[in-house]
Amino acid sequence: MKIINKFLLIGLAVGVCFTSCNTEELHDLNINPQAVNEIDLNFMFTAAQLGSASGGSAGDNRYIDWRTNIGMTAYLIQHLANAGGGIAPGDKYTENFESNSAPFEFFYGDALKNISEVIKQTGPGGYDEGNKVNTRNAARIMRVLNFHRLTDFYGNVPYFDALQGMEGVFFPEYDEQSAIYPDLLKELDEATAAMSTSNPDDGFSGADIIYEGDIAKWKKFGYSLMLRLAMRVSNVSPQMADEYVTKAIAGGVMESNDDNAWVPMSEGPSLWINQNGISRAFYPGDGGQPGYLSNTLVDWLKAGATTEDEVDPRLMIISGGIADWSAVAWTPTNTNPLEQKGMPNGYDGAGLDELEGESVDLVTTYSRINYLMLQRDAPYMFMNYAESAFLQAEALERGIGSGIPNSAKEHYESGVKGAMQMYTPFDPSLTVSDDEVNAYLQRHPYGVEKPGLEMIGEQMWVSKFFNWWEAWSDWRRTGYPQLTPTNYPGNITQGQIMRKLRYPASEVAANANFQTGATLPDINTTRVWWDVAN
Repeated sequence: MKIINKFLLIGLAVGVCFTSCNTEELHDLNINPQAVNEIDLNFMFTAAQLGSASGGSAGDNRYIDWRTNIGMTAYLIQHLANAGGGIAPGDKYTENFESNSAPFEFFYGDALKNISEVIKQTGPGGYDEGNKVNTRNAARIMRVLNFHRLTDFYGNVPYFDALQGMEGVFFPEYDEQSAIYPDLLKELDEATAAMSTSNPDDGFSGADIIYEGDIAKWKKFGYSLMLRLAMRVSNVSPQMADEYVTKAIAGGVMESNDDNAWVPMSEGPSLWINQNGISRAFYPGDGGQPGYLSNTLVDWLKAGATTEDEVDPRLMIISGGIADWSAVAWTPTNTNPLEQKGMPNGYDGAGLDELEGESVDLVTTYSRINYLMLQRDAPYMFMNYAESAFLQAEALERGIGSGIPNSAKEHYESGVKGAMQMYTPFDPSLTVSDDEVNAYLQRHPYGVEKPGLEMIGEQMWVSKFFNWWEAWSDWRRTGYPQLTPTNYPGNITQGQIMRKLRYPASEVAANANFQTGATLPDINTTRVWWDVAN
């Protein structure tokens, strides 16, 4: 009876309205007064920068770092080693669905979604059309950064039709990486050139947490990213590489560590928000990754040293020594550079016992990441000047592009200096003097111990500690350093270093375009388009 009365009252109300309400009033009844019709694009741009720093949600910014940047790529390129199993599939080439899926799910679901909305609403038909020119073009640069990382992980991905659910495209077609890269480079060319101090700021400087609205630095970032992408395709599309290396140099790339692209982080407002995702993945007492350095990295940094002064000064910046992380308090027990010891990749605890000939206490045996670089409010780096210098050195060695000033040797030495002196944003004590840099370069002169290209490749590898996905891409492209694969029992690659990530099972099952457009076979040893070097 109550139900009947309820419907009678609703019918009476509707009848009264039809007799007394005009059309405009009826329309107003369908408008939710609590709804947000326009989103603050400055806020969305900031959120996109923060989300891009973790590759995923700013609300859980350790997810993709823990599972993919660390758990997969840091071990694949042998910067870290791990005696455990499931949390380090890159160490032993084992299956881990979350490590494979995380970038695909989080890039599309967070950072790229926010970036695309900023671009859409500042473009034709958007509610902020024609305004926020610098915000729009900085968002375009950020979109390139995220999409190039995504396609480098998987190969072919939805690109041209991606993120158009509002337009009814729920299952976008896949695009070949060979078609994605030219558009990424075109976007960088247009967007970087369009940024100007003559454009109205309209909140850009306040929303920009990377460069605080410094247009000159944004241009250097955009052109340095163009240099990276141009060199990434240099083995498969030399003409495109030549064209865009030339454009990047003409536009102006990073010139010092002052141009480095850092995203600031903070301790608050809660445990899961705004904190550095890499730091949180290692944080003691939080079930994190153990942080042991690989012997490949430690031995490289110690190579040829007979005294403490001859050890690469980066060793005791990257390494905090042999240390106890059992609690939040960090207790280094051995900080002698010559006595640092990396863990071999591809071994479990029993294997390490057999290798060392005794029962191994991991904590007192192997070096770990410097805890000073793992504070939860430590900044997050997108790109550094050293990479720009090394890429110019490589381009000169290979005769790619034109207009690059100075010699390959000069760019190499500038890159080494930049790489050694870029760590002070983590902690002011992590300094390397000019005298230390010069002494290192005298001990290891360019092109003498090894060919120039090999030395460049190895230096880029070291300079991307923390940016492990990029070090993995560099290794796949250049073949440097010459890594020795592991062959842990039961691995899924037959002892080969993984070359790409597998797509999420949900995407394989739901998107009918997968079978006709994805990079197949969908296994970790399949190579992406530009991966032809080694």
